[in-house]
Amino acid sequence: MPVPSRLALLLDPLSAHIKGAEHAHELALEFMRRQVVVRAFGATLANGAAAVTPDSAVERLAPSSVLEFEPDAIVAYDALSPAAWLGARAARRLGVPLIVVEAGLFVRGTLFERSLWRIGHSLWGAYVRRATHELVALDGVARDLALRDGFEPKRCRIVPHGVDLERYRPGITSALVARHRIVGRVLACVSQHDPRSGVETLIAAFANTLAQRNDWALAIAGSGPGQARARACAERLGIGARVHWLSDARPEEVAGLFAASTLVAEPTLDADKPSVGVLQAQACGAPVLASRLPRLAESIERSGAGACVDPGSVAAWSAAIAGAAYSPEQRERWRELGLEHARTQAAWSRIADAFAEALKSARGDGAEALSLAS
Repeated sequence: MPVPSRLALLLDPLSAHIKGAEHAHELALEFMRRQVVVRAFGATLANGAAAVTPDSAVERLAPSSVLEFEPDAIVAYDALSPAAWLGARAARRLGVPLIVVEAGLFVRGTLFERSLWRIGHSLWGAYVRRATHELVALDGVARDLALRDGFEPKRCRIVPHGVDLERYRPGITSALVARHRIVGRVLACVSQHDPRSGVETLIAAFANTLAQRNDWALAIAGSGPGQARARACAERLGIGARVHWLSDARPEEVAGLFAASTLVAEPTLDADKPSVGVLQAQACGAPVLASRLPRLAESIERSGAGACVDPGSVAAWSAAIAGAAYSPEQRERWRELGLEHARTQAAWSRIADAFAEALKSARGDGAEALSLAS
């Protein structure tokens, strides 16, 4: 029996809970189904599970650990992270392809995040660029940032984030909706309550439109320091009883909320927020209204399963909500397009195919690619 191919996934422990861990987890599982030996280095998922499988240990992010594994290829997350620098060193020592995955987050991040970016850019950015065979950007914004950082256009490709179609699918029973006794049609929003969430804009737009009907409810999942202010906004507008605060929502319950919703809203003002939530909602059959920001607009335009709205504009959000609520034919069209897009473009099997193609291209010597065929 031939020895299976070996793939190393490298993540930065300082930011993996935001930048890459879920992506690495799903990508690893898909490769493992294809008989590839996968090992993760550097980080775990936010819930403490290993970045590959819940019962596997995550190796220490160190040169010796990666070299001892002797992978046939290396995938490192975040082009300016220590993980990418270590991946570049290991790839050169072993003579194997290096694929860098760039999410392009924290364009306007915290001081700490911007400081990490500057350190990476000045100390090892050029070295990583020279060692990278292919850069996989998760959206157009990430690709533009990679080009700005000096990566060659011919080595950059866009492979959007995937979605778990077993977890996110239509028809899921929502324990969350039942627990909060939400009845009628649901306009849902999943957001952390902070100054850039846009939740207050959504509440005001709901007050102008669907709150005047008895068959709609606004369900807001998430928590954060701004929740008290958002609640006060709903009370001030006289719709406190029509807004359900799902601060106890667990991550595994979000899919059920999406599947039970007539519409899903993403009113964020944060241009750094990734579009994964939009894709997950579409995979559950929910039409999406999202702020017209580059990442979210790219996702909506790619699928055609929703509409973009001017961020922070109560008038624009009121018009968009009313238009969608009073057009069941449009909602059904968006639903069908979203499900089709998720199935044909965003399934992790399709994402793994794209990575397999990137690995094949990275070899560039006519040799046979890694054994990643389904």
